[in-house]
Amino acid sequence: MKAMYLSGIRDLSKYKAPLDYGNIDIGKPNTGEVLIKVHTCGVCHTELDEIEGRTPPPFFPVIPGHQVVGHVEETGPGVTKLAKGTRVGVAWIYSSCGKCEFCQCDLENLCPEFKATGRDAHGGYAEYMLVPEDFAFPLPDVFDSA
Repeated sequence: MKAMYLSGIRDLSKYKAPLDYGNIDIGKPNTGEVLIKVHTCGVCHTELDEIEGRTPPPFFPVIPGHQVVGHVEETGPGVTKLAKGTRVGVAWIYSSCGKCEFCQCDLENLCPEFKATGRDAHGGYAEYMLVPEDFAFPLPDVFDSA
């Protein structure tokens, strides 16, 4: 699938186009995951922090982007909350354990197992993305995707 991706830390004074464009294989949805056809993805200052290494991704290449809107294209085994065609949004929290004291107090961003969308897992600067179903949120029709 086509994606914009980061293949390494970049000094923006030297790289005016720090992302690469090409094909990245993200695979199929695993248990509890959904494959989303991305319609739009916001651009955030956090991407600059990733690109310049202030909050570096743990692997390269990585697809940035954590303000995603799309439709569920395919569901993995065990998915029960989202059906194919559901319009969803995906934010900064890609996943967390759901069991620790932080998760139980709605502070998932402090979870020791916290993963960030577009940094610790591929994000939305692509045609498709995978995400755990618990972190893809149905969007009301009143909001448009443009």
